[in-house]
Order: sequence, then structure tokens, then C-alpha cells
Amino acid sequence: MTVKPIRLFGDPVLRMTARPVTTFDAELRTLVKDLTETMQAAPGAGLAAPQLGVSLRVFTYFVDGELGHLINPDLTLTEEEQDGPEGCLSLPGLTYDCRRAYGVVARGVNMWGDPVTVEGTQRLARCIQHETDHLDGIIFVDRLDPEQRAEAMRAIREAEWAGEPAPQVRISPHGTSGRAL
Repeated sequence: MTVKPIRLFGDPVLRMTARPVTTFDAELRTLVKDLTETMQAAPGAGLAAPQLGVSLRVFTYFVDGELGHLINPDLTLTEEEQDGPEGCLSLPGLTYDCRRAYGVVARGVNMWGDPVTVEGTQRLARCIQHETDHLDGIIFVDRLDPEQRAEAMRAIREAEWAGEPAPQVRISPHGTSGRAL
């Protein structure tokens, strides 16, 4: 396992809908470990596989001392909502208030294919929704109101990391028929 480079806003892999994981093997466990190590080194509260250039439905999280991962998540959200600051490792240095559900029940599997349920409110709920959005090609700035989104897009264009050439998309060995889609 190693710390991997994190894909930045503008990289096409961040806008793709990630494919479900169907093979639970040593390579998947290595991916989960790489995600965890990269997230902690950043440091971040969560990291999704597309942010490492792997278009699979996998993410890790570390919120309030709780470290975990979820594969092929399915979310049930509360009707109650929260507003709060949100950032993203793919948009370094940028934070905006974003509306999310206050609570979440996330069902999926772990790296061995065993069923997992993660329940959380506030920050954990925000993180799980944020990372699941990444798996659907959604970036948190997409959820901002029009005025905030325009401000965020201006900040992205002016960021020192903006305009960097997009890295080559890594081909995943997991059920993608040789495509990182």
C-alpha cells in the first residue's frame, strides 16, 4: 500500500459514474488500503476510488475517530437537513457551506464482501453523502446554490492547481473489461 496522487477537479474520471465492485480479491483489498493511507496522509475525512483514478464504487472514511470503508453503498437519508462547511481533496483549499441530509443509513459491503451498515449524523452523514456523490460523478460544488457555485468556479479557475494537465486514467482490474469507466 502506498500514498497515491489525488485527482484534481477537471479530471474526467471524477465525472464518471463508478462501476459496482463484483470481484473481492487481493487487488481490491490493496485499493482499500491505498485509499485509507492516502486519505490519512492528505489528511482528509474521506476518499473515493475515482479520486485515485479508479472508477469503482469504493470509499474510505475517518470521522470522529471512526475509520472504515464501504463498497457499493446504498443510502437512506433523513428528511431533516443540515448546512455546514464542506471541502474536497480534489479541490484543495476550497470550502463552502453545503446542504446535506442530517442523517444517513448506508448499506454496502466491506472488502471481503461481507454486509456492512454504517449509520451516522452530522459530520459522518455529510462525509458518506460526499463520498457516495463521488461514485456518481458528482462533486460537492454541484450541490451549491447558483451564487455559491459561481463563486466556487471562480476560485477553482484562480487556484494554483487549476489547469494542470489531467493525469492518465488508471485502468482498473476489477470487472471493467479493461476500461476505467
